[in-house]
Amino acid sequence: MLNLKEKKVIVTGGAGFLGKFVIDELGKKGCKDIFVPLIEEYDLRKIDEIQRMYKAAKADVVIHLAAVVGGIGANRENPGKFFYDNLIMGIQLIEEARLNNIEKFIALGTICAYPKFTPVPFKEEDLWSGYPEETNAPYGLAKKMLLVQSQAYRQQYGFNCIFLLPVNLYGPGDNFNPSSSHVIPALIKKFYEAKKDNKDEVVVWGTGKATREFLYVEDCAEGIVLAAELFDKPDAVNLGAGFEISIHDLAYKIKYIMGFEGKIVFDSSEPDGQPRRCLDTSKAYKEFNFKAKTDFDKGLKNTIDWYIKDVENEN
Repeated sequence: MLNLKEKKVIVTGGAGFLGKFVIDELGKKGCKDIFVPLIEEYDLRKIDEIQRMYKAAKADVVIHLAAVVGGIGANRENPGKFFYDNLIMGIQLIEEARLNNIEKFIALGTICAYPKFTPVPFKEEDLWSGYPEETNAPYGLAKKMLLVQSQAYRQQYGFNCIFLLPVNLYGPGDNFNPSSSHVIPALIKKFYEAKKDNKDEVVVWGTGKATREFLYVEDCAEGIVLAAELFDKPDAVNLGAGFEISIHDLAYKIKYIMGFEGKIVFDSSEPDGQPRRCLDTSKAYKEFNFKAKTDFDKGLKNTIDWYIKDVENEN
């Protein structure tokens, strides 16, 4: 077991949505020496900036959360950027970690790395059985290469790098920017604005038939830190809640919680993305005793309440 209390930890993306919760979770474990390379100070796509970060941090452990990411629209508009930025950042961070004798590296992948038509629930063994869904493929493949690198480095150099595959996250503090947000924050914002402006309908991308699985951000942070402490194997591990909900049902659930009286229109001219997403989460439980705790309706309400309060405080 890795005793985080005694370790210096770098958390890339530590100022972001997931990062803040990971830092809280590290604090609960007694970890006091945490280094967060802020985007304004370190461009982690550049090798000299990464080298400068490792020199400044003098760390033992790296938790790599930083990513250039967005929903279907953002993926469709930025395939080259999402591929290059995520790949170059991850590859160089891992290589420099090896050269700096980092004791353990925790790399985060993405559910977008799975093949478009993966049998449900997604098992880690299915990761290489097909090509990812087209709109997410450049991002998903860039992240998947970090698994290849981590396994190769373990084999050749004995470098302890683990690879986790979180499902779609949601929760308080999520990204609500319509040009880059994922489905839950995008829908919450749409329903909030439609209600405020007395609109009689909300348009939702796709047919509504696609399914997604969602993991509350606080639960994900707990899973990452448990893996950092307890997991030291080359295999990829899913982090999820182990359920799926259609976009149709999700939209109606948010409409009901937010008290929107109008109708929902599904725009089938826009893409659905991957047809189904639901993870087999048994390996995380077996290997490091992780199981998601947060009830989805409760997590959704927490997220909506946080957003409304945040927007109304701004105004």
